[in-house]
Amino acid sequence: MGSVFELLAVLLAAFGLVSLGWLAVGALLLPGVCPARMVVEASGDGGGLEQTVKALLWLRRTGLWWGRVVIEDCGLDRNGEALARALGAQPGVEFFQDNIDCV
Repeated sequence: MGSVFELLAVLLAAFGLVSLGWLAVGALLLPGVCPARMVVEASGDGGGLEQTVKALLWLRRTGLWWGRVVIEDCGLDRNGEALARALGAQPGVEFFQDNIDCV
C-alpha cells in the first residue's frame, strides 16, 4: 500500500515539474513590448460579436494577449450598431464606423 502512495507522489511531482516548465516556456514566448490589435469585422445584426469581444477580453484578463480590440463596422444594421457601441464603451475596446477596408 505504501508503494502505491509513493508512486502517486512521484507522478504528481513529475506532473508539477512539467507544468512549471510549460508555464516558463509560455512566459518566454509571450510578446513583450509590441501588443497586437485585433480587428473584428462586424456586419448585419452583429451575430457572434459579443462572444468574440468577450473572448478577446478574457485573453487580455488572463495575460495571454496584450492589445486592443477594434470593432470595424462592415455594414451593421441599427441593432448591430447599438451592440457594437455598447461593447466599444468597455475599456480596451474601440468601435470604428469607417468601412473602407471591409471585404
